[in-house]
Amino acid sequence: MSDTPIDPPDEPELSANLVAEPLSRAIGERYLTYALSTIMHRALPDARDGLKPVHRRILYAMRELRLTATGGFRKSAKISGDVMGNYHPHGDTAIYDAMARLAQDFNVRYPLVDGQGNFGNIDGDSPAASRYTEARLTAIAETLMDGLTENAVDFRPNYDGTLEEPVVMPAAFPNLLANGSSGIAVGMATNIPPHNLDELIQGCQAMIANPDITTEALVDLIPGPDFPTGGVMVESRASILESYRTGRGAFRTRAKWHVEDLGRGMWQIIVTEIPYQVQKSRLIEKLAEVIETKKVPLLADVRDESAEDIRVVLEPRSRTVEPDMLMAALFRNSDLETRFNMNMNVLIDGRVPKVCSLKEVLRAFLDHRRDVLQRRSTHRIEKIDARLEVLEGFILTFLNLDRVIDIIRYDDDPKRALMAEDWSKKHRRATSEKDYVSPGAGEGDLTEVQAEAILNMRLRSLRRLEELELIRERDALQKERADLADLLESDRRQWKKIGSELEAIRKQFGKDTVLGTRRTAFAEAGDAEEISIESMIEREPITVICSQMGWIRAMKGHVDLSTEQKFKDGDGARFAFHAETTDKILIIAANGRFYTLLGANLPGGRGMGEPVRLMVDLPNDTEIVSLMIFRAGEKLLVASTAGDGFIVPSDEVLAQTKAGKQVLTLGAGVKTALCRRTTGDAVAVVGDNRKMLVFALSELPEMSKGKGVRLQKYKDGGLSDATTFTKAAGLSWKDPAGRTRTETDLSEWEGARAGVGRMAPRGFPRDNKFN
Repeated sequence: MSDTPIDPPDEPELSANLVAEPLSRAIGERYLTYALSTIMHRALPDARDGLKPVHRRILYAMRELRLTATGGFRKSAKISGDVMGNYHPHGDTAIYDAMARLAQDFNVRYPLVDGQGNFGNIDGDSPAASRYTEARLTAIAETLMDGLTENAVDFRPNYDGTLEEPVVMPAAFPNLLANGSSGIAVGMATNIPPHNLDELIQGCQAMIANPDITTEALVDLIPGPDFPTGGVMVESRASILESYRTGRGAFRTRAKWHVEDLGRGMWQIIVTEIPYQVQKSRLIEKLAEVIETKKVPLLADVRDESAEDIRVVLEPRSRTVEPDMLMAALFRNSDLETRFNMNMNVLIDGRVPKVCSLKEVLRAFLDHRRDVLQRRSTHRIEKIDARLEVLEGFILTFLNLDRVIDIIRYDDDPKRALMAEDWSKKHRRATSEKDYVSPGAGEGDLTEVQAEAILNMRLRSLRRLEELELIRERDALQKERADLADLLESDRRQWKKIGSELEAIRKQFGKDTVLGTRRTAFAEAGDAEEISIESMIEREPITVICSQMGWIRAMKGHVDLSTEQKFKDGDGARFAFHAETTDKILIIAANGRFYTLLGANLPGGRGMGEPVRLMVDLPNDTEIVSLMIFRAGEKLLVASTAGDGFIVPSDEVLAQTKAGKQVLTLGAGVKTALCRRTTGDAVAVVGDNRKMLVFALSELPEMSKGKGVRLQKYKDGGLSDATTFTKAAGLSWKDPAGRTRTETDLSEWEGARAGVGRMAPRGFPRDNKFN
């Protein structure tokens, strides 16, 4: 290697165009740009045509491929490829998924794509790969694009500038509300339910007749969403009215069901329609879970017997069960009832995101239709003017046929000669039995367009019959032009024309057609009273047994508690008491949490039971302190090993979830010592040091949760046990021999709460427990 030193590379010179700015500002500006792009070009639909860019590009690409509703199908891969290559530079999977959704009649109220093949189903199965499926436009999708060739909307260059795409579709019907939309942007989202097209058009016509129409009058015509999967809407009119007035709200929808008689008093429930956006397979799983966890004890089994139509069979546990009560419980505990949360956040004029009311969305659509009508009319006038110009040249040719032929035959530059000729001095002849003079024909010079048209005229067009046809065409076009000019000058005529166009759509896709018939019915929700689970359970006696290791079971009937039971090796009896299937069982854990189990949900007593930790979220290292039956209205004494405690109402300790409810607040190294039902007017506390203290029950505060107050003061150890009793009746306990002793004179141990106390009476149990 050479010993010649290598010079370090020159540092690059900073460009004069570089600008230093704080990182926070740079990131903020770039994130804002991304957020606006997401809002305007991905997530929010346009209020005018109800489409997002990807859907608009899919429909336009299919139109360019001439995939009409009456034509043939093309492979979905071809369609998504064209969309991706020409208009939408994103992943083909995303494009195909968007197209597939437009073809799913359980997702879209009025499908815009006619799919052939597996496009998914209501069970939640995904569509087949794009190479296996085919698609074309539907008839209603074609009406969305009617007028694209007539300058109805603006066009813009595609992403690489080689083609053009429409900024918005002409939209012959209010697609935004008819098919709904959903999307999540940066800092905002949209969720719009589908509606019935017939009702929407009635609402539009009412707005045309009365621009100041109230939301209440609109809701009379548009009573609520019309979901493609049907169902029954049970939302109140007041709530629906408020949702449409503000653009935000919720619509509660239930499954449609009926009772099927099986004879001999047996019956079953058949669900034929399910709420919108609920996957049937997932619904069946949830219902099976409800049966397994016994959340609805009235339900015995669920079966899916669906074919083309939905048929979900629900079997009751007993023939005496009320169908309405069973369904009310299932509505509360499954997706047989759902809420569709509406957030009508849309782009106004394709630029400004805004949460709109029903009236504002319909107004945006109608204003768009008026703009489309004016642009199409202006475009038609321009076409008529161009045709009239040509027709005038043709008519002039017939009036001066010989001279025109001479120029064409003998002139070296016939086009220039035709334009240079002064036709105002030429001879006119009669064009019919009644002499006809064309206004403008034969006057002045021919234009370049007219001269070119004359030179391109076929010889067969020089027939006499053709001349009369040209005159009739010219007269008809002039009449049409005058009518269009009047239309553009009259607001009343414009709105009347829009109304007639909407009426034509209504006749084609309205309520008298299979597609347009309303699917979602309306009904009252019924009483909103809480349905207790106990009322749905058959009341039967059980014996609850829980082992030292936390295995719990429920034996049928009230078994003698002294009967020896079998347990796993190394395990033994801990808790045993009589209860009923309708009882709620309280589990008090050493971590200060209370858990709740229903007697009917306990495992049977044939085996060893099941661990409590599988039923509630009880930590593995946490011991069960107490197990008792819940009794409404009772007071419970809870205390920790540190000697703190309080009185808590039993209704405050019920847990609604597996996670339980934290009632007793514990410090480090402190555990729950006890939970006792309160009786009488006095409290007796004994510590690990065998000192006992008696004080009035009224000295303890009543709380819903917390640490509590000091019950007894200790130097060493902590609280061992506590109980409540009636002072006049005396304090009872069992001596080592098993005999019950009662001490009525407790003056020696009486004191104020938080005192030290005195040594327990002679004969008090060695384990320092009252019971």
